[in-house]
Amino acid sequence: MMASAGKSYCISFQHIRAALPTITPFVTKTPVMTSSHLNQLANRNLFFKCENLQKTGSFKFRGACNAVSKVVASNQNQTANELSVVTHSSGNHAQAVSLAAKVQGVTAHIVMPTNSPAVKKEAVRSYGGQIVECEPTEQSRVDTADQVAKKTGATMVHPNQSPDVIAGQATMVFEILDQVEKVDAIVVPVGGGGMLAGISIAAKELCPHAKVYAAEPKNADDCAVSFTRKELTPLPAPPITICDALKTSIGPNTWPIIRDHVEDVITVTEEQIKAAMRLVWERMKLIIEPSSAVGVAAVLSDKFQSLPAASHQNVVVILCGGNVDLDNLPWM
Repeated sequence: MMASAGKSYCISFQHIRAALPTITPFVTKTPVMTSSHLNQLANRNLFFKCENLQKTGSFKFRGACNAVSKVVASNQNQTANELSVVTHSSGNHAQAVSLAAKVQGVTAHIVMPTNSPAVKKEAVRSYGGQIVECEPTEQSRVDTADQVAKKTGATMVHPNQSPDVIAGQATMVFEILDQVEKVDAIVVPVGGGGMLAGISIAAKELCPHAKVYAAEPKNADDCAVSFTRKELTPLPAPPITICDALKTSIGPNTWPIIRDHVEDVITVTEEQIKAAMRLVWERMKLIIEPSSAVGVAAVLSDKFQSLPAASHQNVVVILCGGNVDLDNLPWM
């Protein structure tokens, strides 16, 4: 564990800085976009970091590239095609690991819940991932991935608790600060918390004045509950939310970082998420998935609007993904 101001975390800023040159040959530097209409609605200057335009359609490709690269680097006595990785994911991390492994010549075993969106399963297969289905529970994901690892000898790449994954996700902060002149706050969707934890560590080092907020579906509010109770409180059962990428709970590696570095957690309803998603599609002409819309809904919420405008004038919103099932849109 890495120490920071007397606290111990699974990563340090040095890990994030080291991840940047590792993943740069593989990832896209995604654009930051703005909308005068959304600025008016929020009464803020909003800057949308478009990780929905990242390879595989989400920020997850950053962490996957870093983790797979580490597997290759730590097994130099083997050729890449002799190596394999395994992960469990509802879709975005699955796609990311599949492509990250493919471009580095590594086999990827992907454990996916039976109820994962068809479009995400199809994408995993197109990227070369070998799918193993499991029941749609957190425990089934973990148990099935463990079984695959034992059977194949594959290295586990956890979707949100792996230090290498967390460090990779955080590299977007370097880009944000190169693209946005002044950042007062960053709003980050949270599921397992890898992106949120990594961004929090990077922001503390690179822009310590900026506040980091988590955005979470009210129907999957384990981060908010943990924040209130001041202890890790996983979801008691699989949540019912249109945000399939945010159905997992924060974990033992991400929680301490979130607890110490995140300003607050803003929860939003399913209706707020749907409205925000449609708003971005219509006004910004960007395809985002419901999990991305959580951050948009958060900055438009009464809770965020009540924050002091002077200290929250320039707000970065992470559009974390754009993988949607066009035959099953929330408003259809």
